Amino acid sequence: MVDRLADTINKIKTNENIGRRECVVYSTKQIKAFIDLLKAEGYLGDYEEFSDRYSKKMRLKLLNKVNGIGIVKPHYSMSSSDISKYEERYIPSKDFGILVLSTSKGLMTHRKAREQNIGGRLLAYIY
Repeated sequence: MVDRLADTINKIKTNENIGRRECVVYSTKQIKAFIDLLKAEGYLGDYEEFSDRYSKKMRLKLLNKVNGIGIVKPHYSMSSSDISKYEERYIPSKDFGILVLSTSKGLMTHRKAREQNIGGRLLAYIY
């Protein structure tokens, strides 16, 4: 099995470290929601979707604002009260990065999940 979200995060991290302005990743519903979340937070620019011969892909515009990004495996299940524990573990300082959670209301940041008092599964972090 292939973890396309982990592959996407790895490609973003590698291309940001090299200093490239764009990269190409696979397009799925989860990845598109993840990219939309990062775009709303200001870490990524626009993207365009296109079809390769056998699959759908996305061309991302990188803004070189990512200092660190990673996937969290296993995807820890957390309640709204556990968010601060994982925030201390994966983010270097308060209000500097975000945790990406998969909740019953879709993908969202840890701040929005804390406001709505819901938990979910921890997918990734970015700062």
